[in-house]
Amino acid sequence: MPQATIAVFPGTFDPITLGHQDLIRRSSRLFGTVIVAVAVAHHKKTLFSLDERLAMAREVFQPLDNVQVESFSGLVRDFAVAHGARAMVRGVRSVTDFDYEAQLAGMNKSLAPDVETVFLTPDSRFQFISSTLVREIATLKGDVAAFVAPVVHARLMDRLTP
Repeated sequence: MPQATIAVFPGTFDPITLGHQDLIRRSSRLFGTVIVAVAVAHHKKTLFSLDERLAMAREVFQPLDNVQVESFSGLVRDFAVAHGARAMVRGVRSVTDFDYEAQLAGMNKSLAPDVETVFLTPDSRFQFISSTLVREIATLKGDVAAFVAPVVHARLMDRLTP
């Protein structure tokens, strides 16, 4: 793909993890621009508000000139097309992830034929990390500092400390 290609990396990012950061940093070396598309997530009860999730993502990606962080609601296909994206990047940690992501990729391909889905696997150090597990462990007072950036960890502790 040409270096000027725009890619979208969609997700809820509640919270953004080191696994997400790994995939997005690597995507930033493959594409001219990577837009981290933070979902409004009407269908999920999130720990952090949309504004908080946007702020955390912007802070961790601030050093990367070609990474932008924006919110979206509705179909990610509409967001990708509106931003001129030619690729959508998705992370897959396991066969279970792949089964789900392959279905999404197929549907997105039928809805937006000009947008290719690219799958990346996280570095083995981050293979097991998910936002869901981070939230659950943190809620139960477990230590999640090894799974998220320091700024995200601080926000988690602020949110979950009475």
